[in-house]
Amino acid sequence: MEGITLDLLALQIFTGLALGAIYVLMALGMSLLFGMLTVVNFAHGAFYMVGAYVAVALLGLGANFWVCLFFAPILVGLLGMLVERVLIRPLYGRGIDYPLLLTFGLSYVMIEAVRILFGTTGISFDTPDVLVGAADIGIGYFPIYRLFVIGVAAAAVLGLWLFLERTPYGLIIRAGARDPQIVRILGIDVGRVWLVVFGIGTGLAALAGMLAAPLQGASPEMGDSVLAIAFVVTVVGGMGSLLGAVLAGLLVGVVVSLASLFAPEMAQVSIFALMAVVLIIRPQGFFGRAGLMS
Repeated sequence: MEGITLDLLALQIFTGLALGAIYVLMALGMSLLFGMLTVVNFAHGAFYMVGAYVAVALLGLGANFWVCLFFAPILVGLLGMLVERVLIRPLYGRGIDYPLLLTFGLSYVMIEAVRILFGTTGISFDTPDVLVGAADIGIGYFPIYRLFVIGVAAAAVLGLWLFLERTPYGLIIRAGARDPQIVRILGIDVGRVWLVVFGIGTGLAALAGMLAAPLQGASPEMGDSVLAIAFVVTVVGGMGSLLGAVLAGLLVGVVVSLASLFAPEMAQVSIFALMAVVLIIRPQGFFGRAGLMS
């Protein structure tokens, strides 16, 4: 097409990777909850939104961006642990639809609570001065903050992998997901394992929301659209697959970015077109196991 150079194409792919990094964090949390707990969390978008608003509240108390980046996911993760312990845990073993319906209703409660506390209009969220501007990446200038988002997402993915694969507690989490009865026999409190997993999953959603706030601001409805995309990413990557969540998140981000360049009106449609193609070829997604939902 006229006016589209290789450098422009490469920059657009980098833009897609930055967008995909947000999707990766969302889908990682969702896949973690489903893969470990078999919980489809419809409140995941609301936790994403709450992450942004917790950062807004911390800024209002005098904290800086870096304090918010550290504490917002932790605080929302603790909220997620409270939700798991009080609301979701009694529903384990009753079927996948029970926690799904509960979290669906919980998302509306959380959104309304934020509207009451912060108002219905969006709130701007300034990028820290050190991350303002653009850097030369060899193919052109690219926003520093978007590079930062990619780096944070990569660090979160690496940290989660090291935690699950290289620590004793990660081994317990993986064992508890596969056979909780054996873990109980070994004297390990499976409830505590599930609590930690839910906290990590919701914390990842909050981290994604906090990182997205400087790009789009904070609004009570900001989690709605990203929740749908997170489900697409999770399904394309394979329900419960962390590797699939990473690869599918980046792929969806790049597809949306390229569609925005070539056919902007098709950007959102392209997400669901990609999902349809993948599911026709491989119904369980890239790395999902057949029959996992049954």
